[in-house]
Amino acid sequence: MNGVKKKAIPHHPLVEVFGFPADNMSEYAGRYRKSKLCPFNNKVPNCTKDKANKPLGTCSIYDQNEIAITCPIRFRQEWIIAEDAAAFFFPKGTTWTSLTEVRLKDKTGKSAGNIDIVLVSYNEEGSLTDFGALEVQAVYISGNVRKPFEFYMKNPAQNHKMDWRGQTNYPNPDYLSSSRKRLAPQLIFKGGILNTWKRKSAVALNRGFYDTLPKLKEVKPENAEMAWMVYDLLLDNDQNRYFLSKYKTVYTKFDTALDQIIRSEAGEEKDFIEELQEKLDEKLETNNPPDTATIDNLF
Repeated sequence: MNGVKKKAIPHHPLVEVFGFPADNMSEYAGRYRKSKLCPFNNKVPNCTKDKANKPLGTCSIYDQNEIAITCPIRFRQEWIIAEDAAAFFFPKGTTWTSLTEVRLKDKTGKSAGNIDIVLVSYNEEGSLTDFGALEVQAVYISGNVRKPFEFYMKNPAQNHKMDWRGQTNYPNPDYLSSSRKRLAPQLIFKGGILNTWKRKSAVALNRGFYDTLPKLKEVKPENAEMAWMVYDLLLDNDQNRYFLSKYKTVYTKFDTALDQIIRSEAGEEKDFIEELQEKLDEKLETNNPPDTATIDNLF
């Protein structure tokens, strides 16, 4: 594969549509767009993102000069993430398979959510011997990506050159919401249960997302309870397709990583006090209008 990370950045947000670069006009890519197919091992042949009957077939968008993966199914390309997680969960040579969307319950029987992928190892009799949980973290989008997507789909051959700059609600990756509203709760509820059971966990995410997280305290792989599997999308120029490629794996303890992610780093208190003083001044001025009677007496 002639892998390079970047190509000329167009004036619109769409990197991949139904699995192919927006400027890929091959017959193969056209077939996927026409039938709204997913090439990344979705549970059904078609894309089901957002709405099953009207899917939002955008797999990734531009993050300035980088690429942000916005669909969790996109990470399933050739099941690289499963192989990488299995290498962390199990000894070399272990027989394993994967199960998707497995319900996890807490002590009271209430759902703690679904685990994206559970890897299970088993012996020659088919009895389970171990398991580990793999969570896939795509990125939330701020703004509206459906409008440029639908405009593009009206005529891909022409509209892949569209200029979407200046449009309202231009879509961008929202890494802060992705970590606080999805990643952190996943770790607290599902990860906490698995850690209590002394089972390993792995998180798959793209490089841009990982770079927004606090610097995690690393440990040796053999001492780790979690693996952070960080991926890029690399372009094959010959095929004009992006392929998932592992950038690095970061190994951590569970509690240490969770504490670093959910705890905000404190800024200067004096800056907050200044903001409070400004708001207090505004409120006092609003609640104490000029004494109009006194002013009238001057005349």
